[in-house]
Amino acid sequence: NGEIKTFDRGGSDITGSIIAGALHSELYENWTDVSGILVADPRIIDNPQQIPVIAYSELRGMSYMGANVLHDDAIFPVREKNIPIHILNTNDPENPGTFIQDDCEEYDKANGTSTVTGITGRRDYASFTVVKSHSSTEVGFLRRLLFIFEEYHISIESVPITVDTFTVIVQKGAIEQCKYEILAKIKKELEPDELMLEEDLAMVAIVGRGMKQVPGASGQLLSEFGDHKINIKVINQSADELSVVVGVSNHDFHNAIRCIYERFIQEEREHA
Repeated sequence: NGEIKTFDRGGSDITGSIIAGALHSELYENWTDVSGILVADPRIIDNPQQIPVIAYSELRGMSYMGANVLHDDAIFPVREKNIPIHILNTNDPENPGTFIQDDCEEYDKANGTSTVTGITGRRDYASFTVVKSHSSTEVGFLRRLLFIFEEYHISIESVPITVDTFTVIVQKGAIEQCKYEILAKIKKELEPDELMLEEDLAMVAIVGRGMKQVPGASGQLLSEFGDHKINIKVINQSADELSVVVGVSNHDFHNAIRCIYERFIQEEREHA
């Protein structure tokens, strides 16, 4: 409609991506102040390994849960035209950086595939768990549950589901002023057998295209948490086996990331 639109923080990433897509470029180089994308947050892991190549889908999973080297929306203009992105450091131009591309098969054949590509996450989530007998076969039950959150303009992060049990995960700050109203509305409209609100929740995302090639990868993750006395409150695995998101207590957040890094990044590197 002719109006001027300004992007939010990181908008230059999007601008570069749009231009690269419009020009049908072979490569979109994004120069920033870090040397590519790291496996984990350096504030949690000392000197974490750099990711040489990552798939668009993996980056999306990491960005959604907190990794922010590249603006989320910068992916789409180049991905739809199969243009790879190369993240490079202005202050260290000799560093190889990180390639982001759709197909990593050629790289994996030459270099092998790590089980885990990246580990990220955030603290301060909350979960509403609704338990009701036969709700899994009740038409419209989940829709009615989610609509309650929509009425309060609450963005939903994840909805892990098991038989007759639905868990809705949201950012804790978003429900501070309305959590009791939401609980009351769920009780009134859905009449659950049990209704629980958990407010001490951190979400850890383990992302990796190599997980689908490792039988029992999810079981190994759970075992690792058990060995470190970390209680798992929520778990949700994507259908494509590309990521596993685990909910733990806020005070276990750093320890959860460290134990996964040691088991799947350090140990694999030592045995490579």
